[in-house]
Amino acid sequence: MAKEIERKYLVRGDSWRGLAEGSVYRQGYIATQDKATVRIRIVGEKSHLTIKGPNIKYSRLEFEYPIPVEDAQEILETLCERPFIEKIRYKIEWGGLIWEIDEFDGINKGLILAEVELSDENQQIELPTWIGQEVSDDSRYFNNNLVKHPFSQFDPSLQ
Repeated sequence: MAKEIERKYLVRGDSWRGLAEGSVYRQGYIATQDKATVRIRIVGEKSHLTIKGPNIKYSRLEFEYPIPVEDAQEILETLCERPFIEKIRYKIEWGGLIWEIDEFDGINKGLILAEVELSDENQQIELPTWIGQEVSDDSRYFNNNLVKHPFSQFDPSLQ
């Protein structure tokens, strides 16, 4: 079994810009429910089908399989909820870890999140200077929820 352990933060400022080249991500969700989320993602000439279990603190089961890009495009267009998640992902090494910064576009434009995968839920991490509020426990910031409740519709007083 594959287990993903991840922490998620809002990004503040622009000091992270220029530290990495970004890649365009396009992803859609076939199913989202309490027990599992099924996602299709295309990044350049690669695509994956991903099945994720429910979050338990910072962890969840994750199974990811490569699929042909043509199949992924067909699944996105015919089986996935709208809108799609559109973002540019930047991967930055900091403190011995790889931080993934997602700059969202489309209906989630203006949202910038940083994620870091850990080997243990209690792993100590050095936070980069551009890290803001932790949102690991805030389900509004889960990608599958941003499809149904986009960032552009968040109540500013709750951000």
